[in-house]
Amino acid sequence: MGIKSETLKAGLDELASREPAIAQALERAGYPEPRTGERGYVTLLRTIVGQQVSVAAARSIWSKLEAVVGDAGDPKKLIEATDEALRSAGLSRQKIAYARSLAELVASGELDLHNLPEDDEEAIAKLVQVKGIGRWSAEIYLLFAEGRTDVWPAGDLAVQIEIGRIMGLEERPSEKKVRELAERWRPHRGAAAIFAWHHRRTSAL
Repeated sequence: MGIKSETLKAGLDELASREPAIAQALERAGYPEPRTGERGYVTLLRTIVGQQVSVAAARSIWSKLEAVVGDAGDPKKLIEATDEALRSAGLSRQKIAYARSLAELVASGELDLHNLPEDDEEAIAKLVQVKGIGRWSAEIYLLFAEGRTDVWPAGDLAVQIEIGRIMGLEERPSEKKVRELAERWRPHRGAAAIFAWHHRRTSAL
């Protein structure tokens, strides 16, 4: 789903009107393309599969996992699969534990990914119940799969670096400093994060 293009543009225009530094960066880098993901179990399972491996490796493991469990979109199929079968798909022991944690929470109804709390912090608290899903992964999911406009992944290294650069700071700001800086950007902090990643890519070209 993700933040819609017109919402993203409107959010950045609002931020540019509040922050001259963002206005200047927007002139340099232009508007980012919206990034989207699907809401639900498969997206979070793919997040777990993709942790600390290359995109190509994650794709390969995912196709093997689908072959092993039959339907990777059905958490019950993963629960029924043996550890040996999941290992043969390329999942480490740790990732098997994470995937099972997700599948069990979803299958039991304890985690309803289509009805997460409206409050972002409450939604994050629900998502981090899954082993292997930390605050950053939860924030990225809410930003790109649910299109929540005020999610602010202040712990993201690239966000810290680029916000520091955009705001003209001499050194990379801490997570705490980035949170403080962005308080005045509510309720458009999601747009600010997406723009920070976009600014990083365009300034590297």
